[in-house]
Amino acid sequence: MEKSCASLQPEAKHSVVTPPHYSLTDYFLKYFLFLCNMLFTVMGLVVLGLGMWGLISKESFAQEKIGSIGTDPMLILGTVGFLLTMLCLSGCVGALRENCCLLRLFSAVMLVLITAQVLAAIMAYSLQNEIGGYLRSGMLAAMARYQDDLDLRFITDEIQTNLQCCGADTYRDWEINIYYNCSAPGVLACGVPATCCVDPLENGTVWNSQCGVRAQLLDEFTAQSVIFLGGCLGGISRWIEQHENLIGTLYLFCGIQVLYSEREE
Repeated sequence: MEKSCASLQPEAKHSVVTPPHYSLTDYFLKYFLFLCNMLFTVMGLVVLGLGMWGLISKESFAQEKIGSIGTDPMLILGTVGFLLTMLCLSGCVGALRENCCLLRLFSAVMLVLITAQVLAAIMAYSLQNEIGGYLRSGMLAAMARYQDDLDLRFITDEIQTNLQCCGADTYRDWEINIYYNCSAPGVLACGVPATCCVDPLENGTVWNSQCGVRAQLLDEFTAQSVIFLGGCLGGISRWIEQHENLIGTLYLFCGIQVLYSEREE
């Protein structure tokens, strides 16, 4: 018995753990997902930076404003940027270092997000008429408070500029604003914001904030050379239709990340 045990000792002493074998596909997936997560990490940092810049530029941390900071859209933007950065950074480091804890965390959060987004998409499809009504009401409310709320002005301007639209359904929706209403006493009466203009720079380099003055008084044929006629609700619908493939690709990419994380575990 002793002899047999002694004869086994050298084998145990020289035994080594064979490292796992990785194929070319495994290496490709590993570094591809690492680079993609790194890209989304940078995007998260940009969003976080924009949120913090908005809070600092509006002096939201001042003593007289700190009480209402919880409802500040810039705080939401910063929070989303921070969470996106941390999530993608965990996936990035987890994929590179093959860390099971980070991969499990990343996989769990991604599963929750994908499930929530699928449920939200199902609800949005089944309640599309009601959601359209909510969007219209929300945009009209933002337009009504356009001059009084810097956050709503920024969001409205971004939508109108990027989608090349004006108003909710038509440019004449701006009559809901007390400053752009035709009965208003100021110079903005019967006008629209400069972000509705087709060429707000007027082929120059200086922003012309008065390019939309009296635009509501123009007929559509004349107005189309000055401002965008289409409403932003239609622009949002067209944007979603045009980017259906991109949205589907993002879902597929998220699914691949989850499967890779589960495999690495």
